[in-house]
Amino acid sequence: MRIVRLLTAMSALALAFAAPAAAERYTAGSAGLGDPYFPFAGNGGYDALHYDLDLAYDDATDVLEGHVVMTAMATQDLDRFNLDFRAFDITSLEVNGHAARFIRDGEQELVITPRPKLKAGKAFTVETTYAGIPPVITDPDESIEGWIPTSDGAFVVNEPQGSPGWFPVNDIPTDKATYTIDVTVPEGRTAISNGVLVEQVTAGGRTTWRWREDNPMASYLTTATNGIFGLTVRETADGIPIYDAVDPTRSGANLAREPEIIAFLSGLVGPYPFDAAGGTVDAAPNVGYALESQTKANYSSSPGLSTVVHEIAHQWFGNSVTLSTWDDIWLNEGFARWSEWRWTEAQPGGRTAQQQFDITYNSPNTVWTPPPGDVGGPESMFSSPVYTRGALTLQALRQKIGEASFTTLLRRWYAENKDGNVTTADFVALSEDVSGQQLDAFFETWLYTPDRPASW
Repeated sequence: MRIVRLLTAMSALALAFAAPAAAERYTAGSAGLGDPYFPFAGNGGYDALHYDLDLAYDDATDVLEGHVVMTAMATQDLDRFNLDFRAFDITSLEVNGHAARFIRDGEQELVITPRPKLKAGKAFTVETTYAGIPPVITDPDESIEGWIPTSDGAFVVNEPQGSPGWFPVNDIPTDKATYTIDVTVPEGRTAISNGVLVEQVTAGGRTTWRWREDNPMASYLTTATNGIFGLTVRETADGIPIYDAVDPTRSGANLAREPEIIAFLSGLVGPYPFDAAGGTVDAAPNVGYALESQTKANYSSSPGLSTVVHEIAHQWFGNSVTLSTWDDIWLNEGFARWSEWRWTEAQPGGRTAQQQFDITYNSPNTVWTPPPGDVGGPESMFSSPVYTRGALTLQALRQKIGEASFTTLLRRWYAENKDGNVTTADFVALSEDVSGQQLDAFFETWLYTPDRPASW
């Protein structure tokens, strides 16, 4: 009996010491991932795999109803975790089919406490039902994004932080996922989203448009633009469907050249990255820009040809090969602007990219500061140097390492990083590997030195 009592006491003591260790195993996922410009964007502790969005929008009231299921993989033992989500009344939130406690913290943090807790390496689902009027997001540069109402629907664009304004998400460029997006709108309206149109069903005066994007996609590249559009569907020479939706008060004439532009860039960089292409031309006068939503660019007004080239180029540079953090935005915009120049160079009688470089370099109106690799903060991330000096950097590199090496560089940059995320350091390293040259001084001059480079 004494031995039994002693063993029982020892077991109880061991459990007492083990309990805190077991409890400590489960911790909270981080609120934010420390992006230099948006430190609270994204969340730690899990990897989003797929989003299933079921949305219903009434443009007469501006009310958006949503039912979203996120499937994710826990990357640590989670006691709680966050989603990025602004506004809305949440009527139900379940994790793995169990009701979960949740609170809001700050502008966009939705803090969720699942029970049972989540184990590392295990997939889980988060099912959220909500409704309300989507907030229009104002960026540090005073531009607007998110779910932006129009006279007949909504213009839906997100770069860099608009997605949490209309669905719960891990809003960071490095957590790409696949998507299924259903958008229900009044009959007679069209809803355009990412990927391939699976079906459209009309019943009771409402039409549901179902889209599927099977390629990994950063959350800022999602869209659900809707309104009165003329929708045409055609194919590239490779059989990729092109969906063009044009507001009847606007012109989509330059979209006619999409197959030609896609073929050109495919020959220059590598095969088109996705299973669908196209564009949406809307009447959204309060927006004032175009955006490269994955597979279908959004144009807030009738686009010029160079703008169409720019947005299609983003399907390679930005959408497939995506920046890791927002301070490297020149990797998106500089590449797309240079692609405009390279397209023009290939046209009969067109100005070469080097001629464009010379004109821009010598123009008194060229904006050189802040340098594209260090613009200082999110208020300047879409400033002129990011685009123009970014493109000048690429053309200067083309001249420095030679045409053959530069073409190899472009093709390897895409092929080795397709569906992934990159940094400026990655591009510098690959440039040196392809060219066999030491290029630290070159990139320091072009990307980080204020004012116009005098020599390089």
